[in-house]
Amino acid sequence: MKLEKLETLMVIFTLILALVYITKAQEPAENMKTFFDSEIPGIRIQVNATAAIQPTENITVMLGLKGLTNVDVEYFNLSIFGFLYGEDKILMANITENNFLLNSTLVEEYNCTFGVPQEVWDVTYGEISLTYSAEIGNLHLGFPQLTLGFTMTHVENVYLENIEELLETYEQLNQTFLQCFQMNFSVESLDRLNQTYWELQQNYTSVQGSLIELGNTRIAVIILAITTIFFVATTFYVVMRKPKQYW
Repeated sequence: MKLEKLETLMVIFTLILALVYITKAQEPAENMKTFFDSEIPGIRIQVNATAAIQPTENITVMLGLKGLTNVDVEYFNLSIFGFLYGEDKILMANITENNFLLNSTLVEEYNCTFGVPQEVWDVTYGEISLTYSAEIGNLHLGFPQLTLGFTMTHVENVYLENIEELLETYEQLNQTFLQCFQMNFSVESLDRLNQTYWELQQNYTSVQGSLIELGNTRIAVIILAITTIFFVATTFYVVMRKPKQYW
């Protein structure tokens, strides 16, 4: 009896582990987000993708198609678009498949990874187009060129953040200019400061030249004075040493 209970507990524990594993497998991976999960007649479509990135990084897309009944898909396409500078729509990647079947036991899964151009930011956009037929009740209905759209991965606007940092730096420089020079930080102010700098540089060079000339003049005067004193002293000494003549 104890052995039977132990076996029963082991079976229950195994089932619990399997249920947890299946649930985890269905959850989007870290930094992944479900952007589209919807049912159309006969098909369930789910699109998971990277939640948020910066320009030049990669987006990973996981697409799942499950038949809710017997479905004959003639054409399927998922296109992912970005927006240059947040405005102009461009195609970045697509997943295309033709002529395949779906039912409650047949699930089609597709993965793709692609890089985002540096000039693309803000939201990306997914667009699904498909042509198929499905058994709905006792009817076999066709659905030509069905189109579905949805927003996807957010691309960080690094350009705007850089501008905001530059503006913050500008405000700090402007405050410094007001404190030091009593003027606003601008191109005109920089031109004025540059002109003042060169005038001061020229004045300094001129004064430095004058100081050198003055220094040379002082040295020449000192040398001349020493020479004159030496000459006078020598002459005086010679005169004083000259023998006296008696008449």
